[in-house]
Amino acid sequence: MAFHLFKKDNGPRPIFAALGTDMHCHLIPAVDDGSKCTEESITCLQTLQAVGYKRVYITPHFCVPRFPNDEEDIQRRYAQLLRDAAEAGIEIEIAGIAGEYRLDRGFPDRLKNPHFLKINDRYILVELSLHEQMAGCDEMIFDLQTQGYEVILAHPERYPYLNIDGTRIEQLLNQSVYLQANVLSLGGFYGEEAKRRALTMIDRGWISFLGSDTHNTLYCQALRDLSRSRKIERLLEKHPFLNHTL
Repeated sequence: MAFHLFKKDNGPRPIFAALGTDMHCHLIPAVDDGSKCTEESITCLQTLQAVGYKRVYITPHFCVPRFPNDEEDIQRRYAQLLRDAAEAGIEIEIAGIAGEYRLDRGFPDRLKNPHFLKINDRYILVELSLHEQMAGCDEMIFDLQTQGYEVILAHPERYPYLNIDGTRIEQLLNQSVYLQANVLSLGGFYGEEAKRRALTMIDRGWISFLGSDTHNTLYCQALRDLSRSRKIERLLEKHPFLNHTL
């Protein structure tokens, strides 16, 4: 007869308590490539709590022409999600609604009549194309800054044209742009190259924020798997990320 003295625990661990706040996820149902329904959003919120997050900002895409979302409509949908989450007994604090704004051909029009949804009423989260950088991005970032916003660039490790051994990232940092890496990059969710780039950027002190970038239950399973990594837990405890300030 075999005796099992120790039972292996395969459940999620709250390692992201070291960050406290998740400032990047896509949990407004059916507005972008994130959650498709309320039930999926609730499941994702439960997972974020299970892996240690205390607060979450929700950041739907604003991108022309793929996701031409409107801020007022997003705010109405956010209010409904708050009601649904309360009814479901969700305990994690849903701290606010922001946006992930693509620096694209439609962005200059947004700048003319800005109603940006901000993280902590302070930061604008922006993204670039995953394939090539649009001309004029620096000017768009500068225009945001002159209007009083602070800019966070989402997941720079996923832009292969941002050479980590070149000057482009240093230019962004010198322009006072904050960089936010995806936690799932650290586990290879987006491939080994994105993982290597993310770890290198963190080691060099370039990354100010980490975001889950949770879209759906597939991401949730990856988060639960990553939460069992002692190596990632030590990394989160070692580096002074700014999530706790949000």
